[in-house]
Amino acid sequence: MDSVQIADRLTQWLESKVQGAGARGVVFGLSGGVDSAVVGALACRACGDNVLGIIMPCESSVQDMLDGQLVARALSIPYIMVELDDAYQLLARQYEAFLKLEDEEQARRTKANIKPRLRMTTLYYFAQARGYLVLGCSNRSELTTGYFTKYGDGGVDLMPIGGLVKHQVWDLARHLGVPDSVIAKAPSAGLYEEQTDEDEMGFSYGELDSYLLTGEASEEVSRKIEKMHRVSEHKRHLPPIGEF
Repeated sequence: MDSVQIADRLTQWLESKVQGAGARGVVFGLSGGVDSAVVGALACRACGDNVLGIIMPCESSVQDMLDGQLVARALSIPYIMVELDDAYQLLARQYEAFLKLEDEEQARRTKANIKPRLRMTTLYYFAQARGYLVLGCSNRSELTTGYFTKYGDGGVDLMPIGGLVKHQVWDLARHLGVPDSVIAKAPSAGLYEEQTDEDEMGFSYGELDSYLLTGEASEEVSRKIEKMHRVSEHKRHLPPIGEF
């Protein structure tokens, strides 16, 4: 992959989309991960100072917060921090007062998905206030498998890196000057302690990216990917409208 060419094309694309929408700039969630770092770097190239990264701790890892600040300093990204712990805990308590799930794993996942939806609400508050567009940080690998929260991190206006698989994002990150420690950290949605993408998906990004780019993977891995793609199809489309 020609990272120089890709960075230039995505910068031009982003600049064109923002101008075409009549927006003043862009806002995005600064998670401390490599995807959001790359999106932030592209945003600054396209929009200059009209960029806002928002770090949104929500019972999150302290390291993620520190990495978000590291990225902001390294790439000169304007940012603020909005703590969502209190809002999250208040909502979770009220929900559970009406419906207490018996299955512990289902309860954990259901509760955890409040977090990205609170972050989406936060991003759109600042986007509307400033006349900005909301940038998503999902890559092709995540979008294909549905590894994102519907109307959470999937609730955005533009997805600059949605056409790049994870390894291409890593390559682009190196070109854009993302700190090595952020590139090297294990990818995680950060919704609960010790969560990692690869553990949760059941295969590595190497296997997933190889399948997406070449169609090659073991029978077990290809079956898992195809199933994840099939059951998450609804996430990649606007809601169906009833016919009459």
